[in-house]
Amino acid sequence: MRELAELDAEVTSCRACPRLVAWREEVARVKRASFRDQHYWGRPVPGFGPADARLAIVGLAPAAHGANRTGRMFTGDRSGDFLYAAMHAVGLASQPTAEHIGDGLELYGTRITAPVKCAPPENKPTPEERDTCRPWLVRELDLLRPTLRAVVVLGGFGWQALLPVLAASWKVPTPRPKFGHGVEVVLPALDGGTPLHVFGCFHVSQQNTFTGRLTQEMARDVLRRAAAVG
Repeated sequence: MRELAELDAEVTSCRACPRLVAWREEVARVKRASFRDQHYWGRPVPGFGPADARLAIVGLAPAAHGANRTGRMFTGDRSGDFLYAAMHAVGLASQPTAEHIGDGLELYGTRITAPVKCAPPENKPTPEERDTCRPWLVRELDLLRPTLRAVVVLGGFGWQALLPVLAASWKVPTPRPKFGHGVEVVLPALDGGTPLHVFGCFHVSQQNTFTGRLTQEMARDVLRRAAAVG
């Protein structure tokens, strides 16, 4: 637990990608009009959830006026509202909303993280930025590995970013499995230990949730399946 807390602290001081550093800090300085009286986090956002999590949820990157403002994954925006409502419904979160650090939200056996830790312009990290950020996720999943049994990946970008990370500890088939909502892939451990179940889920972006491409029941179904992995 101490090692993961130390990793999270290291993440928040990263300045490896000049474009992302400039953007996240510019957003924090200019602010959105509706949040003009609030202090923005404006730094990389670490993972959120217990160190002994059995389930990991992997997104894309912090939202400019969500996690980049609040300092906690999927907190303070509509995507987070959708995700935490689904998690609460299946028993993975203590409450269905996430407004700010200190709002009482707790995750049960679940940790939320992302392959890119800084808010990117237009929510689109470059491949170089994704690869530069990869070591943080490698270290995070290595620390979670003793208890980790399943991963839910939100969207195709996260899927593509995560599989090379998992290849360090689990056998990823060639060709790599394709992303799809509801897809489940079981990866054997390279050391002969417990396999990892990887699930695909459409991202909880407003583009998907407002159009009905991703509904609450669809998200809950994937989360239930992942939480049930023994």
